[in-house]
Amino acid sequence: MIRALVVATLAFFFTGSAFSQEPASRPNVLFIMADDFRFEPGVFPENRLAPNLHRLAQRGVVFERAYCQQAVCNPSRSSMLTGKRPDTIQVWCNSIHFRDRNPDVMTLPLWFKQHGYVTRDVGKIFHNWHTKAHGDRRSWSADEFLHYENHGNDKPQVDGEPPESLVMANRCERVDVPDEAYFDGRVANEAIRVLNEIKDQTFFLAVGFWKPHSPFNAPDAYWKRTELFQIPNLIPDRPLGAPEVAFHDSREILGAPPKNITPTAHDVENMRRGYYANISYMDAQLGKVLDALEASGKAGSTVIVFCGDHGYHLGEHGLWGKTSCFEYDAQVPLIISTPGLSTAGQSTKALAELIDLFPTLVDLCRLPAVAGLEGKSLVHVLKDTAATVKPAAFTQHPRPAYYDRTPSGQPQQMGYSVRTPEGRYTEWRDWKSGDVVARELYDTEDNRAELKNLVETPAAAQMLKTAVRLLKEQFPPTGH
Repeated sequence: MIRALVVATLAFFFTGSAFSQEPASRPNVLFIMADDFRFEPGVFPENRLAPNLHRLAQRGVVFERAYCQQAVCNPSRSSMLTGKRPDTIQVWCNSIHFRDRNPDVMTLPLWFKQHGYVTRDVGKIFHNWHTKAHGDRRSWSADEFLHYENHGNDKPQVDGEPPESLVMANRCERVDVPDEAYFDGRVANEAIRVLNEIKDQTFFLAVGFWKPHSPFNAPDAYWKRTELFQIPNLIPDRPLGAPEVAFHDSREILGAPPKNITPTAHDVENMRRGYYANISYMDAQLGKVLDALEASGKAGSTVIVFCGDHGYHLGEHGLWGKTSCFEYDAQVPLIISTPGLSTAGQSTKALAELIDLFPTLVDLCRLPAVAGLEGKSLVHVLKDTAATVKPAAFTQHPRPAYYDRTPSGQPQQMGYSVRTPEGRYTEWRDWKSGDVVARELYDTEDNRAELKNLVETPAAAQMLKTAVRLLKEQFPPTGH
């Protein structure tokens, strides 16, 4: 009897005939995103630092090789939620709203809304400041909650009210305050309220946690949890032979030159530990939402996605923050869970991109296909974790990293990077001519250290040849 029930449930999610076109027969979606959350191999197999991510991993598939399309908030989120690459939507910085250049582009939540779902946003989903338009109201069935804010305001407020001033919070902070003193505690509470409000409808609920993005401040209880977690060793050296254009000035954390700081050993330890305290704090809020889903009785009919918007450096390569094409910035955590999943608890090395989430959710929920999406459905990998759906994943980033803040307002170079199962190859091209000005090749099959640029190494010639071909197929060398 139990076997028959499991088989029937799997059929519901993975066979085309199991879905009617009526919204009530389709699964709900709980779409959860964390900000600046890099892929951490040690988080998912154990449950000391992040027991709820571990719990979610046990009921879903962990994608060990998932990648963002650009390692900064607005381009990554705009790309992910439209299913199109940054070059296609022409969004490479935080100050351009994706609808400024694509007024009629379809978004993931809007497609679900147009097909009968109640779509709600709690927290940071679309990028939320630096642009005149805030979020994307048309994608949602009601106004967003705590969506338009500034990370600098995420400091303790015991009364739970967002601060009014734009005074930046401390880089690190460890105080004994309730979870609701910071944004994510309020996000979790509102997500639970909204879930209970819409649970009797077919819903797409997006929950955007603000952590582990800096400031590195979480309630003291979560700093204490980091004492039970082995923080990875730091390799601060730049890759041997890497071109200067591959790096940036880490201004988000260390400040913009000439006012940037040189962190002391204590600063480095405190910031790294604070980042993991933020992960633990965010994880606890995730757990509250998962508990509420279980209590609602809808867990058995809900697809859950958890992802980060891009990766992050914590001193590796001498970098802090994001905005590079290195593995630490490009790689993201991704878990997809569906009820009755036969591969639950497994991980996969299949390459995946954040632009794949749009077609994957459309596929899982049996919605009509969307024209023009540039990602591929990952459903085949969910059914067979040894399967693959693409030979490579692609990431890009301009130089200067925040070019929109320069007098010209234009990039000087664009880095185009391809990740294959064997390694990562990056070409830095002149923005105007498209000519290649620098190249990088790293063997990253089993690690993210990227210790040496192998582009001139004869033994890596075949890996280089394959990567160059894939990159040129995806990004033909043309100027702007």
